Amino acid sequence: MRTYSVKEKDIVRKWYVLDAAGRPMGRLASEAAAILRGKHKPMFTPNLDTGDHVIVINAERAILTGRKGKEEIHWHTGWPGGLRSIARAKEQTEKPDRALYRVIKGMLPHNRLGAKMIKKLKIYAGPTHPHTAQTPELWTRSLDVMGQHSRNKKVAAEE
Repeated sequence: MRTYSVKEKDIVRKWYVLDAAGRPMGRLASEAAAILRGKHKPMFTPNLDTGDHVIVINAERAILTGRKGKEEIHWHTGWPGGLRSIARAKEQTEKPDRALYRVIKGMLPHNRLGAKMIKKLKIYAGPTHPHTAQTPELWTRSLDVMGQHSRNKKVAAEE
């Protein structure tokens, strides 16, 4: 038996909408990263971009749990004395799309493949988006870290 290798022509990309309203930012970001990578598909290949496009709406209504709001984020501008920092909660209120983008980008591969995947991500602070022509579907499945459906875990927990 031979191993199936995915070809570029076999990849069919869909568009999904994730609603961030009232959801923890990290859990939302892990779902978005899994969709961008293509881990929800049976044809997932780690060295190819088999993922779908993701539209995140209501980014301003995503929540930070625990003490993550006080956590500092640091970056450097590239200029002398250009070290900058901001609290996560402040970034979330001022630029919610950038805050969620930063978290999702950190969950993707840090190479050229990850750069290609992050281009399929669109984030909007409000409830509307301009991608109706792509006929996006509302993402209803919730994946945990291991890629199993959370509803299966709930059924197992009740038994």
